[in-house]
Amino acid sequence: MHGGASFAAAGEDAGDAVLLEITDASFIAGEADPSPPPPVSVDDLAGLDPLPYPTISVRADRTRQALAAPSSPDSPANEPLVLIESSSYFRALLGGSFSESGRAHVQISCNLEAAVQVLVYLFEPSGSLTITHHTFLPLMEGGLFLAAENLLTECERWFRTMSSQSSSLLAPLDFLIETWYFAQEHGINYVQDICPGYLAQNFVGAGYLQEVVRICLLPLEFAAGTKRNWAEFRSKVESRILNLLKDSLRTVLDAIADDNLESYRVRITEYSKIMHFVALLTDEDFVLQKIVLSGCPQITTEILYISVLPPANVGASLNKRLGSSWAQVDYRNIILYNELEEAVKSSSFGNVHMVDLSKCPNVHFSTAIDWLKLAFPELRIFRASFCLTLQFEDLLYLLLTCPWINEIDLSIDTSIIAQTHSVISSRFEGRGAVKPKLTRYYAQDPLCDTTMNSYFSNISKLILEGRNDITGWKYSIQTLCNSNPLDSMDEYRHVMAFRMQELHLDGCKGIGYAAMSQLMSNVNITNFLCLRETTLTDGALCNFVGSSLEFLDISETVVSMVSLAPVIRRNSNLRCLKAAGCRNLLFEHGEVEAMSGGNIYGDFLQEITSTCCLEDVEMGWAFCPIRVTTLIPSFSKVRKMTIGLGTTLPENILCALPDICPFLESLVLRFQMISDKVVRNLLESSTKLRVLCLYSCLGNLTSFSFQIKAPLLRILRLEWITPWMTNDDLAVLIQNYNLVELSLSGCKLLDSNSQELISSGWPNLTCLHLEECGQITLDGVSSILNCKALEDLLLRHTGKGIGRTIITDAITELPLLRKLALDLCDASEEGYDSPNNPEGKMMRTITMSRCKSVRSCFELHREGSSNSKPVHKETIVLEWSSRQLRTTIVKERL
Repeated sequence: MHGGASFAAAGEDAGDAVLLEITDASFIAGEADPSPPPPVSVDDLAGLDPLPYPTISVRADRTRQALAAPSSPDSPANEPLVLIESSSYFRALLGGSFSESGRAHVQISCNLEAAVQVLVYLFEPSGSLTITHHTFLPLMEGGLFLAAENLLTECERWFRTMSSQSSSLLAPLDFLIETWYFAQEHGINYVQDICPGYLAQNFVGAGYLQEVVRICLLPLEFAAGTKRNWAEFRSKVESRILNLLKDSLRTVLDAIADDNLESYRVRITEYSKIMHFVALLTDEDFVLQKIVLSGCPQITTEILYISVLPPANVGASLNKRLGSSWAQVDYRNIILYNELEEAVKSSSFGNVHMVDLSKCPNVHFSTAIDWLKLAFPELRIFRASFCLTLQFEDLLYLLLTCPWINEIDLSIDTSIIAQTHSVISSRFEGRGAVKPKLTRYYAQDPLCDTTMNSYFSNISKLILEGRNDITGWKYSIQTLCNSNPLDSMDEYRHVMAFRMQELHLDGCKGIGYAAMSQLMSNVNITNFLCLRETTLTDGALCNFVGSSLEFLDISETVVSMVSLAPVIRRNSNLRCLKAAGCRNLLFEHGEVEAMSGGNIYGDFLQEITSTCCLEDVEMGWAFCPIRVTTLIPSFSKVRKMTIGLGTTLPENILCALPDICPFLESLVLRFQMISDKVVRNLLESSTKLRVLCLYSCLGNLTSFSFQIKAPLLRILRLEWITPWMTNDDLAVLIQNYNLVELSLSGCKLLDSNSQELISSGWPNLTCLHLEECGQITLDGVSSILNCKALEDLLLRHTGKGIGRTIITDAITELPLLRKLALDLCDASEEGYDSPNNPEGKMMRTITMSRCKSVRSCFELHREGSSNSKPVHKETIVLEWSSRQLRTTIVKERL
């Protein structure tokens, strides 16, 4: 292989030799740690099969000339490229100012296979690189981690070429699904842009050529999105899903009676390495990793159990017994689940490591946890976001039942009621009848607490965003911070919080000050810490002594520079800093200056610009004294930026954002000065932009701004900046942007025809906010209710045509709806009926604003006319948690 001799020579002289010790990131510290194998050279990597696990040692050289692809057809092949120039990661690590830069032995933790693939690419002859369906994802993962720009370009070129082929069945379906999921997790825009249409072609083709697609089990958002290109297919899929939703139990019972249960089985197949869409499955047990059922409201606990039954078990005898059990009592009958458990025991899937049941409101989690235990004994990751009925006790039982779990996501929408709001009245009601608990579900064990603490110590990632039932001392924080009393050797080894690498407590307002302080003193090795809208104070944050943070969100808290500056200083790897809405950030300005070591405010800014390379930043109050130009060097890798009230970006900086932040994907501007030039330049030059939100911005904006196509844009919020918008302008937006979220405020020229434009132009909308938008709802909301994937709907001052049954209709017609906001001014019959099912399925919040008429003293009274104008009076808020319904009346408009 080229360069082998020169490497050997270089590796033995002058101090450029370096030993890269690469450990697989999935390896858990504390497991049996075998000695690493003898070092190998980069030339020998390609011949290693299998790779040693969990660690490989590679001899490399800081100035080794790698082999890169020719820059042009006329340039010589194998153009020499220094190793540190072919990878930004190695350039920073081996040639920068880090402490590792001068060491002869450097340790790296990442995906072992991916890292080896990248090293092989860097030192192989350029013509020998072959990207296939099997190597694409490892190369992408390694290229992203090691920042190998040329490799990422090669991967993008290959994927675009592959997806442009005439046949939609050239790429394996499991590859497409896994690649799309990977792109969503890592923000790879071109993959996310290509995959939906490409994958939809596979589904549509398979649906009309084959019978293997169970279209009634497709995710609702996907089904709604097919309307733009395959209206007939979308209509068929939607009707099947909605029919199943109306009475899933009766549908399954009929299928049992007709011996046709196969139509409703989520069967596991070669296509389900990631079961991102649950409809495509066969009967073979293949190499599985992840099962994603997110966004399928038609999935029930019965379907889950039936899905893992081997075909031999789904016979006439079992069907008869199941039918008998269901017919006797409700679906939670213990006899039924005993029948299913016995059948499932003969078929488990040990290679499934992740299950996602997010947005599955019809799953009964007390029995679903038993399903997880029986079907997936090696489960590591469990996600159930936006599932209100899942309580903290369920989490405890989950950890006892599935001891290998190390990542959990139970997030829900954050409460919209803040401590600063003026509450007029508030009352609480327990959720309806408590669900029957199976006796085995809460079996008491004298060693239960000790066992739980031992299992909790496995948790490395915990997302509890919005969980108001997470309190200081009921179960939660005490459980996080308690240690195992039997482990006298290491006080912290079995403290759940101590080993936490990622902790999200956004909006957990039930955690008290003392509990928060105790928690902060235990999360010392955390990489991701999200404490937005919590009781975090300076005292609590000062208890945090960690130095490995990459992500920090302390927005809407009362912390100041006294506690924040030292945290920034210790954590040089910080990639995300969110501090918007921290009104006290400079409140203790004098104390910051008085701190020892010259830790003044200016030094804090110097720390950001010299040590941090941010990817996600939110700036608001207390950033106003900052000269934003001083922060520009640290913004070169920013992907998400939010600029709020209290910080101002001048127009020249806004115009230059595509150059300052070439990777920008999301931009949120509040109360900034904007213009057509700024917006057009953003849409045209920020080629990766997916989110653009403009709130109450100043300046002269016209329809000319949005005549630029932005094929990747998915979220657009234009609030109080486009009063000139008409239906023609709306049609331009539909033509230029494929949106999933839309928010418009102050567009008073829109009318009832706008509804049809919106619902037909963006049928897969998940969020729609319309406020002070003319007469859109003057003739009702029938077209809006055709957007079946809606999860968040706001209609305020949009026309007095909304019927009394809007709440019930919305819950019935929109199975994934979580948030509904209305205004009584729009009621056609002076009010709205309470929902028939007050518990709902997915509902988290219903808000109803009330106005009062106020006569302006500055206008002359004209005969036959009214000088009174509607002015906000109060807001009624219905908010569900896992335990109760809270009804609150507040003065503010929420």
